Amino acid sequence: MNSHDDSHGHWDAFGRPLFDDPQARALSRVGVVDMGSNSVRMVVFDGAARSPAYFFNEKIMCGLGEGMNQTGRLNPEGRERAMVAMRRFKLLAEGMELSDLSVVATAAMRDAEDGPEFRASVEAETGLKIHVIDGAEEARLSAQGVLLGWPGSYGLVCDIGGSSMELAEIGEGQVGRRMTSALGPYKLMDISGGRKAREKHIKHELKALAAYMGTQRDRLFLVGGSWRAIARIDMLRRDYPLHVLHEYRMDADSVSETIKFLENEDHDSVRKAAGVSSTRMALVPFAAEVLEGVVNCFEPSDIAISSYGIREGLLYEQMPQMLRDRDPLIEACRFAEAKDARLPGFGRQLYHFVLPLFPDASDARRRLIHAACRLHDVSWRAHPDYRAETCFDNATRANLGGLKHWERVYLGLALLHRYKNKREGTRFEDMYSLLDDAHQQEAEVLGKAMRFGAMLWTLEASAGHARLSWDGTRLALTLDPDMMDLYGEVARSRFKSLAQALGAEDFGVEAG
Repeated sequence: MNSHDDSHGHWDAFGRPLFDDPQARALSRVGVVDMGSNSVRMVVFDGAARSPAYFFNEKIMCGLGEGMNQTGRLNPEGRERAMVAMRRFKLLAEGMELSDLSVVATAAMRDAEDGPEFRASVEAETGLKIHVIDGAEEARLSAQGVLLGWPGSYGLVCDIGGSSMELAEIGEGQVGRRMTSALGPYKLMDISGGRKAREKHIKHELKALAAYMGTQRDRLFLVGGSWRAIARIDMLRRDYPLHVLHEYRMDADSVSETIKFLENEDHDSVRKAAGVSSTRMALVPFAAEVLEGVVNCFEPSDIAISSYGIREGLLYEQMPQMLRDRDPLIEACRFAEAKDARLPGFGRQLYHFVLPLFPDASDARRRLIHAACRLHDVSWRAHPDYRAETCFDNATRANLGGLKHWERVYLGLALLHRYKNKREGTRFEDMYSLLDDAHQQEAEVLGKAMRFGAMLWTLEASAGHARLSWDGTRLALTLDPDMMDLYGEVARSRFKSLAQALGAEDFGVEAG
């Protein structure tokens, strides 16, 4: 077990700067390979610099760390599978014309006695350089991955792999104390004496972790495939309507209930229903024992699943502070608008146009309104009969960082109402339960405001030429005289629909 408490340690895994210009908004395509104890995964990032999209994502369950406790060596079959995977990834990188493919290896490669020899073999066959990192660095990079998705977040990051588990605290945009342990499922499998012996071992390890990490009562961020599998099973047990793992929330009671659910149900049936692979499911019972111990030990205020980890942490490592300070949601929406909207830049004007309808909106709510306006036109290529559904799907299932699940549904409903007056009768109705009635109504108002504002689709339709006002009773539109002709029959119908959504007692248009 080792630990560190410094919060900086910049290093270059890519062989070149990824962000030469601190003002950069786009990321040139870049690839990362994570050689873990359980899986070997290649991810290629592209798109918005602050909120990169997954251009390519492939995972091979190699099991490099399986049985290592007994032999001290990498699993022979895992070595073969990992070598095949690395040769494939090398060819894929060349086919995608990636200038760099950064490879990071963790617990199995650093602990196995044949790790250095296997590393040299892979490097000789593929020409790729492998960075074998220690546990504390693994913890730091995983925590930075969480910061990429949750800027300004605070709490305890817990990253579980096949052979190890890392903890790191985050707060005020920095990584603080961090520590690694041998609490990976492969290590627990080899403990004799059954569950009681494992529980004793887990408790002993966690006591040492808690002594160093100190009191942690904030949010617990879970990183790693085994945690995500448990979250999928928790969703299954709860019949949860939105199957997006990132930002999925649990608490101590739900963890306890899901562990009981696992104990009482047939594992093969559960894994099929939850969409968990058989290889991953074999590790889940051991990971669940660790999670129960972590929750009991640190008593977090709540628990959040993070789909971001080491790979995203490597990107965050390269970002200048100016880029880190940007909002990943707004950056992703800005990028989508620039790439796909018919009139890039109109979303910002639309935002200022609709904002008077929400005079008491908090900064967090204004952020969602801004995001919706940026995205209001990016699905225009979809068939008109399915455009509303496409918008909802994009908002609720897209790779967007910094969004709670209820915020995804709020955004989805607003964009649905951008193209459709009624939300009843869609295939998404079970998701509406994640929003209370007031938020559903507000999302409808926003959607209908964007629907109407799009009728004033001209670069001249900025705040100085077309203005909405709302005093809680009367809705008014003021247009410059030379813009009055934009207020045609369809625009009048949409303005009336907006007024009805607001519950306006009076509405009208005037020249100004």
